[in-house]
Amino acid sequence: MEIACVGGGPAGLYLSILLKRDDPGHDVTVHERDPEGSTYGWGVTYWRPLLDALHRHDPESARAVEEHSVSWRDGVAHVGGATVRHRGDTGHGIGRHRLLEILAARARSLGVRLAYGDEITGAHPPAADLVVAADGAGSAVRGRHAGAFGTRVRPGRNRYLWLGTTKVFDAFTFAFTETAHGWIWAYGYGYGPAHSTCVVECAPETWTGLGLDRADEGEGLVLLEKLFAGLLDGHPLTTRPRPGGGPLPWQPFRTLTNRTWSHGNLVLLGDAAHTTHYSIGAGTTLALEDAAALAAALRVPRARRARPALSDALARYERERRAALLPVQSAARYSARFYENLPRYLALPPEQMFALLGQRHSPLLPYLPPRLYHRLDRAAGQFAPARALKRRLGRHLARTAQARALARADG
Repeated sequence: MEIACVGGGPAGLYLSILLKRDDPGHDVTVHERDPEGSTYGWGVTYWRPLLDALHRHDPESARAVEEHSVSWRDGVAHVGGATVRHRGDTGHGIGRHRLLEILAARARSLGVRLAYGDEITGAHPPAADLVVAADGAGSAVRGRHAGAFGTRVRPGRNRYLWLGTTKVFDAFTFAFTETAHGWIWAYGYGYGPAHSTCVVECAPETWTGLGLDRADEGEGLVLLEKLFAGLLDGHPLTTRPRPGGGPLPWQPFRTLTNRTWSHGNLVLLGDAAHTTHYSIGAGTTLALEDAAALAAALRVPRARRARPALSDALARYERERRAALLPVQSAARYSARFYENLPRYLALPPEQMFALLGQRHSPLLPYLPPRLYHRLDRAAGQFAPARALKRRLGRHLARTAQARALARADG
């Protein structure tokens, strides 16, 4: 097949690797509008299950990703003047720039053509048997057929901002700071020996009350450095260069969905198909899993010589990924809701607040008083009947919430 991937992010590059591994006869081109080596973002997070999957799909690129990643086990929360540390599952971070270097080098070694500085618009898609829109949430290729895909975008309430810092965190770190205009908080995690990502979030009234909506870039960074001085230990916050400068790029998170993921020979991948709130740290993982599922759907089964019909392969890909995404999207929805209602939990003692922070994906949490939920959660850890009750209540509320969400989407 002749396959054109529009977008040279992790999803498009990884798909091209798997397609060429499966069938060197595929003619695969990745079209990326930006020059090679210029990328946005700081670091990406992932957990061991993704790394295990990468080793199964393509051990060579997986070894390089693992070699250039950092890891942590602890989670730390700074709440006012208190600090709480818990041991958790091992997490990993890698610089987005390094990840793209690894995937691009592997794709080239397999014979994939990488066309950098090649912007593809929806009006002039590449001529190919299959066109893959892997060009992000703002996909121009998808936008040309937004009606056919049934694209919907729902903005969240809070404002957030991605920044970098030279402060290297040894744990996945949260910091919550109270101001005269409400709470503002940051998540920090390392992704290399000298750099970390720092995501800052606050409610819109806090954003405007602090003047962050009006501050220019320099003023905004200075204010944030003062607010999180205890977190940063004197290290600066940095933002990526932007033409023309101006205010920092605060924005609400936009949850994007599509009624269908394919239209003719055009298929959506990664953020072009769906977005999940950044607070669960799953965006890159889901994009790579999409790529693996699409490559598998296009693969010729060993027992057959005939390639599956393209429409059947794309339908299988969408069906499998939608099913896999349901629990992740639910977790992301409740995680975003937790932060949008953060003052409800910050009245708790820091230990209890941090415990509920780890439970923010629960569909039960928004419906119970926080102190009662915390007691139920502790009891569930000790007594089987309490665990069963918690599971039943959670499943019932999750099904109800999902039905309501689908009804709103259809409406």
